[in-house]
Amino acid sequence: MRRKISFSYLKIVVLFAVLVVAVFFLCKGVQKMETGQQAESLKQLDSSIRKATMTCYATEGVYPPTIQYLKENYGIQIDESKFTVFYEVYGDNMMPEITVIERQ
Repeated sequence: MRRKISFSYLKIVVLFAVLVVAVFFLCKGVQKMETGQQAESLKQLDSSIRKATMTCYATEGVYPPTIQYLKENYGIQIDESKFTVFYEVYGDNMMPEITVIERQ
């Protein structure tokens, strides 16, 4: 009888350990997926800003003076809680320097 009880406890302990390991790997997978999504979002934002900048130059003949101009006239949306955009203009006919970084 005692042997049967200890075997049941062993089953419970093993099952619990397997469950803990499974939850650990699930959490790691979710974390890795989130990191990949953030990198993709950053890449898409950078690409969108560059495309809007080139569209503005093609239609208006000058590069946009500010990032705010792109927001108002070309539909650029920036989640400023997640990303910081540096937009440096050197002249009307020179491509601005565009840097998008993720906020920490």
